[in-house]
Amino acid sequence: MMTRNLLEIVAMCGGVLHAAQGTADSVRATTVTGVFTDSRKVAPGGLFVAIAGEHDDGHQFVPAAARAGAVAALVHDLDGVRSALADAGLAPGSLNLITVSDTVEALGRLARAHLADLRERAAEHGRALTVAAMTGSVGKTTTKDLTRQILAAQAPTIAPAASFNNEIGLPLTVLRADETTRFLILEMGASAPGHIAYLTSIAPPDAAAVLVVGHAHMDGFGSLDGVARAKAEIIEGLLPTGTAVVNLDDERAAAMGELAPGPVLTFSATGDARADLRADLVELDDGAHPVIDLHLPGLSAPARVRLGLPGVHNVTNALGAAGLALAAGVRPEAVAAALGRAVSESPHRMDVFEAGGATVIDDAYNANPDSMRAGLRGLERIGAGRRKLAVLGEMLELGGESEAEHASLGEEVGRAGVSLLACLPGTRALSQAAADAGVGVHDAPDAADALAWLRATLAPGDAVLLKGSHGSGVWRIADALREETK
Repeated sequence: MMTRNLLEIVAMCGGVLHAAQGTADSVRATTVTGVFTDSRKVAPGGLFVAIAGEHDDGHQFVPAAARAGAVAALVHDLDGVRSALADAGLAPGSLNLITVSDTVEALGRLARAHLADLRERAAEHGRALTVAAMTGSVGKTTTKDLTRQILAAQAPTIAPAASFNNEIGLPLTVLRADETTRFLILEMGASAPGHIAYLTSIAPPDAAAVLVVGHAHMDGFGSLDGVARAKAEIIEGLLPTGTAVVNLDDERAAAMGELAPGPVLTFSATGDARADLRADLVELDDGAHPVIDLHLPGLSAPARVRLGLPGVHNVTNALGAAGLALAAGVRPEAVAAALGRAVSESPHRMDVFEAGGATVIDDAYNANPDSMRAGLRGLERIGAGRRKLAVLGEMLELGGESEAEHASLGEEVGRAGVSLLACLPGTRALSQAAADAGVGVHDAPDAADALAWLRATLAPGDAVLLKGSHGSGVWRIADALREETK
């Protein structure tokens, strides 16, 4: 847990302190023990960062943060906050306020200074604080979860909650690190050029992995080459001695090795003998969990490992995690052993459970063409010999490729042997292509209707895939079905 004096916080974020009523001694004695952007999660001793969002302005919630025990708030609208405090029956001078011109930028400055200080302190004591980061169009969070489990088995490790991978989430993760932290894992996402470069400016990685360059956020990048250029920013942001971990099976990711300032580790889920890390003799057990021969540098012989996550696409994620762990200094024997124990830690990511005698594959956190196809491959395997159903939502942020990608996916649904399909709004091209392929299609106006259709249609022995971008609401269907099993 981070512990810093309030005056340190003010200096680090470049703000101006408007001290609460009291003495100078009380200000000097004030300690911040956590940083929060959600007033509902503020703990005593916290610093609340007021962020003006698309729908809500965090400045309105400063009184709630104060009542929850916040010792200070980072704000840009001093008068508005003081007015909100007064309206809530709190004295305008009852809370330390730090004013800045932009609270998101100040949050980044605070995280940057905090990490730099921790690294300096660790070096002074002959220790290291290793930052391991990953990016990719798919697989970031799963790779983060696997990396966390490998590294946490070795030493104190901090990793993002959920998918905290943007200009707000990443600094919040950095600010959870303290003097005891040995490994800091960071997930880096982007929806436009420059986003990852900004994140690496806050936390330059010691090791950085690029998993897959795919069709995600296409409206922000324009093309796959544009996606690749954005993802390459994580390699360009490595520390001078940092290690790049790149996917040899993806030509655009593999090419990024040339940008690395230091060592490069390559990995291949297809068994490419040129790779430093590779998997071959890949089999799927009855639960679609990959069983692989894992080749790692330093292992005298390949380790036979069963992954705890279903789906052959998770072999790529496992190798990315293994590469990051090796780059962080973990022995190969320990990497192989930890991978064999690792499980899925984040919800709605190839989570398989039973509901009413049917098998539900909950991969509903998000969706793009690559992850949709991976989900269908999982359904094919898990649903082999059974009636297969799917509930699919829209793939967002595909720009001008949206209709073509949805139509192509509808054809894939037919080839995967899906008998019945519920399509949520925004999937007209998918729905039509699937119907043309002989799939029985139900066009649902919303997630509630799709859930009702599924409850009426699903039978014992069936297998169903739930998949769609977060905004489609498919995850709500998964949560409802899971709740019914309790």
